[in-house]
Amino acid sequence: EKGKKDGSECEDWRWGPCVPNSKDCGLGYREGTCKDESKKLKCKIPCNWKKKFGADCKYKFESWGGCSAQTGVKTRSGILKKALYNAQCEEIVYVTKPCSSKIKSKSKGQSPPLPS
Repeated sequence: EKGKKDGSECEDWRWGPCVPNSKDCGLGYREGTCKDESKKLKCKIPCNWKKKFGADCKYKFESWGGCSAQTGVKTRSGILKKALYNAQCEEIVYVTKPCSSKIKSKSKGQSPPLPS
């Protein structure tokens, strides 16, 4: 019995999502159940995290695509790398962000014209 870390013989734990103690990020806990046992683990959701994916879904993102003139945003996709605690995760996710205004300022002709 000493060989068991937590005294539980159950091996098929089902873990819920990390639930922050306050607001939508920071320290919190997740509940796990296995047969008639349950326990809580401390967890943390980073406050800069992409909340819509959940903190338990880890993705590998490609580079940002070009700026769409119609929408004013650029897009990139992420492929699921790891699902922690048996989380239900999307295989591929897409994120967008506004095109940066730095690109627009370059087109105002601030650099000297090239000699012809």
